Amino acid sequence: MSELVTGDAVVLGLRPAKLPSRALAVAIDLAVVGAAFVLVSIGLAVATATLDDAALAAVSVASFLLVLVGGPIAVETLSHGRSLGKLACGLRVVRDDGGPIRFRHALVRGAVGVVEILLTLGVVACIASLVSARGRRLGDVFAGTLVVRERVPVSRAAAVPPPPPWLVGRFAGLDLSGVPDSLWLAVRQYLTRMHQLDAQVGGAMAERLAGELAGRTGVPAPEGVPAGAYLAAVVNERQARDARRMFVAAQESARERGARESGALAGDSGEPGGVAPGWAPVVSGPVAEGVGAGASGRPAGAEGPGRGTGVTDDRTPPPAATGFAPPA
Repeated sequence: MSELVTGDAVVLGLRPAKLPSRALAVAIDLAVVGAAFVLVSIGLAVATATLDDAALAAVSVASFLLVLVGGPIAVETLSHGRSLGKLACGLRVVRDDGGPIRFRHALVRGAVGVVEILLTLGVVACIASLVSARGRRLGDVFAGTLVVRERVPVSRAAAVPPPPPWLVGRFAGLDLSGVPDSLWLAVRQYLTRMHQLDAQVGGAMAERLAGELAGRTGVPAPEGVPAGAYLAAVVNERQARDARRMFVAAQESARERGARESGALAGDSGEPGGVAPGWAPVVSGPVAEGVGAGASGRPAGAEGPGRGTGVTDDRTPPPAATGFAPPA
């Protein structure tokens, strides 16, 4: 899929950065690196005040190489192509195939950048970027890299166009398990940018992608269906399956969560059904009089007149003696 390119030899899905944005990013990087170099130089001048001229020259060259050359190389290597200026401008350095750069790419870019940016004040870099179709300077050409735009405006982030209504649901029985993610990504990128491509280039690209997709599914594309419409219909079918799968997974997760909460409530009560231990229903009336005999430790009928027979005794028992006698 790395051979999937447009008519301008631009890798599909990558937006090469233009000269103004690259120049602004380089200016920000040079300002930061220059400030760091001045601070390091002042510190070294104070620390090496007692050294001779030869030692001072060696320290100056070493600081120049470490700060102005080694600094940008280290930053691009550790940040995978995002320096401070590129991060501010929404740019990034990538390989020609779209992958992240490594140390050797950053080393070549930094070494060539000393000549075309620092020693010539950026004149060579600007001329090379203007001549190149993808805005690459000499360091990018020798390193095999490309500066692309990561921050794409929202208005240009187009969604995948829907298929024609007469193709919706037509590929419901298609086996999509053999289609790799790289092919899905290429199809999505083509569908989102097919209106920006030349008609002849876009048609050839659609035919190629449709052939690869049909080969992965094992079912040839229907006759009379345009390649772009076929790709849009298959992508729509995959999105519909993913949506149904996510909906079912959400339902199962909610069901499991409800079962866990019910089990937690039953475990807190200690009884099946959530009944707290030691709880007994409140019984009133004649049944309470007959059943409650065991609660007082006396048999039924020994509790006084009318007890256990359902007859209410209006007499109240005398208050218990407290040992208090009223004054005479």
